[in-house]
Amino acid sequence: MKIQREKTMENNITSGSVWKALLYFALPYLLSYFLQTLYGMADLFIIGQFNGVESTTAVSIGGQVMHMLTVMIVGLAMGSTVMIGRAVGAKKPEQASAAIGNTVTLFMVVSLASMVILLFAVRPIVAVMSTPEEAVPGTIAYLTVCFIGIPFITAYNIISSIFRGMGDSKSPMYFIAVACVANIALDYLFIGVFRLGATGAALGTTLAQTISVAVSLFVILRGKTGLSLSRKDLKPRREIMGNLLKVGLPVALQDGFIQISFIVITIFANRRGLNDAAAVGIVEKIIGILFLVPSSMLSSVSALCAQNIGAGKHDRARTTLRYAVLLCASFGIAIATAMQFIAGPTVGLFTDNADAIRLGSQYMHGYVWDCALAGIHFCFSGYFCAYGRSSISFFHNAVSIVCMRIPLAWLASSHFAETLFPMGLASTAGSGLSAVICILFYLHMRRAQQVQHAK
Repeated sequence: MKIQREKTMENNITSGSVWKALLYFALPYLLSYFLQTLYGMADLFIIGQFNGVESTTAVSIGGQVMHMLTVMIVGLAMGSTVMIGRAVGAKKPEQASAAIGNTVTLFMVVSLASMVILLFAVRPIVAVMSTPEEAVPGTIAYLTVCFIGIPFITAYNIISSIFRGMGDSKSPMYFIAVACVANIALDYLFIGVFRLGATGAALGTTLAQTISVAVSLFVILRGKTGLSLSRKDLKPRREIMGNLLKVGLPVALQDGFIQISFIVITIFANRRGLNDAAAVGIVEKIIGILFLVPSSMLSSVSALCAQNIGAGKHDRARTTLRYAVLLCASFGIAIATAMQFIAGPTVGLFTDNADAIRLGSQYMHGYVWDCALAGIHFCFSGYFCAYGRSSISFFHNAVSIVCMRIPLAWLASSHFAETLFPMGLASTAGSGLSAVICILFYLHMRRAQQVQHAK
């Protein structure tokens, strides 16, 4: 396999201005995340125009389940991005080739197995979510169609991880842009014209992902990327698979646990009634957009630091981390402050139910501060992953979930029946604890590196 990359791109990543490299790489990542989040937002917005609160709730609950699955796939693919990035930074194309081939093999098996298992588990999943009775049929239909599309969701994410590991964050942005446009058009067709409700939303999302994968494969086969795989690259190798899973599996598990904590909070809200469920579902979608900067920085830091570490430029990796933390914290504080004044109108874009708007505003006022704190620990998590220490990320998220997010959300749900504001603060408190743990681990790693360098 030959990996051809533009020299200017590599120089921008491993040399020159760190700030410029971070923005150059992160902006396409940010736009990709925005377009991907627009998927769910489009589903929720469009179905709200043509259907009632039952369908809105069905799509929001089903979308949360699919978001959990997607972020776990992205987390697992982090191992591929880091391994490929290190190989490219170290100028070892054979290692990058083997990592790409084993990534394709691993995810092909994972996607097919997940599709079969989840199709059999649709009804139990809907029951576990404490889905309001009125929304059960729509949620089942939505998830069934989406589960069938898991191989295409997986294919898009592994293709994106490969490109980003090679230093190309633009191509995935183009692929998801095609899918986003297709998704909006198909949503209006299936939901607005054919009146298929939640089923139509799922069909639009699944078919749009299929179109995205088809476009990306067409580009690869046309030889525009410099990628080509041989059969030997696809053959599983214990060492390579082990390294991919060593980095990717803890990230996938941590992301899964985070989403489980959000789902548990959703369950608490669902048990309070349909309006509470709709309010939490809408706010989760809005927060998904606000979290674009922290999420893009996590992935960008991991990819950029991996290449710099592969090139032996550890000081540059640390500088990348500092800039990313500064950017995320500043953005989070600014957006959280602004949302204190515009939460109501923002929630009102997705529903005209007065109670849902009121409850959603309360939830947003507490939850939105999570953007600043999560941005900090997201950046540190990306840095740890680049060093192959993704277990640290798993640890701090597990601790925050067990000690803060879930217990505080339960207490808030039980003792504050008239407001969702305290439930929003539960996530913020969890991220605060994660940020503290990350800083402590970073200082420990820094001291260990200094001792090693002194020797």
